[in-house]
Amino acid sequence: MHAITIEQPGGPEALVWTDVPDPVAGEGEVLVEVAASAVNRADVLQRQGFYDPPPGASRHPGLECSGRIAAIGPGVSGWSVGDEVCALLAGGGYAQRVAVPAGQLLPVPAGLDLVTAAALPEAVATVWSNVFMVAGLRPGETLLVHGGSSGIGTMAIQLGKAVGARVAVTAGGPEKLERCRELGADILIDYREQDFVAELREATGGAGADVILDIIGAKYLARNVAALAVNGRLAVIGLQGGVKAELNLGALLAKRAAITATSLRGRPLEEKAAIVAAVREHVWPLIAAGRVRPVVHGRFPMAEAAEAHRLLESSAHVGKLLLTV
Repeated sequence: MHAITIEQPGGPEALVWTDVPDPVAGEGEVLVEVAASAVNRADVLQRQGFYDPPPGASRHPGLECSGRIAAIGPGVSGWSVGDEVCALLAGGGYAQRVAVPAGQLLPVPAGLDLVTAAALPEAVATVWSNVFMVAGLRPGETLLVHGGSSGIGTMAIQLGKAVGARVAVTAGGPEKLERCRELGADILIDYREQDFVAELREATGGAGADVILDIIGAKYLARNVAALAVNGRLAVIGLQGGVKAELNLGALLAKRAAITATSLRGRPLEEKAAIVAAVREHVWPLIAAGRVRPVVHGRFPMAEAAEAHRLLESSAHVGKLLLTV
């Protein structure tokens, strides 16, 4: 089969579409014939040499895919060859075939085509596990989403609104903010021109956000704590703004607030399976009902993954970028 390989870390040109050995479905796994994968920031970090796959995972990039089951490994039940699925991966999505633990498979939701389904697993699992399973967002609360126009951001807006929350977003420029508004965002903040702490306080009558989903990390830590409401929860899922910052614990104590930091890729299989099961139970009906949809900016042939990476790094996109086989 063919897959994207990274012989040496570097720029987008380091991604090479070449012939590699076929994967085999092991115990508890299925083999998926890939229709599409999607580009994530983690793929860029892996390409640059900063984010290796966990032990035992495929060395090829790609944290999600859609396709059809080509083979069933030992110990797998409930799935059949030919089933159309999408999957959460620890790696290997940038390829014609990938072996997937059965607990990380999802059926393609009703009303969605096979290729577009590749935009779902990573974003939905990340948002649901952090905003709902960990931070416990409830109806009537305020959710602040940093990077509202990203793949994760566009999904977080929709899921927040679907459960009856008020959603605030930060994004760069009026065009991206308008796309966020179209998805249901209530409070629009241009991080290039506005102070999100001041804007959020004004919009919430001084209360702040009950839950913040943060992709920036250190650069925003103090301001995120300032933006939290009493009993607020800050969920850090990215480090685009650095890894080290000073934290005023007094400010956190005064608000009785909590900070969590999670990653999805390296979690044990049973934790990933539990997240995927929760996504299937809670989110798949929303997609089938047309209340939630992945936002897809564009599609590229898998062999042109370098072009998709360039676009992602330019931040000129809204939503997800897909790679098709």
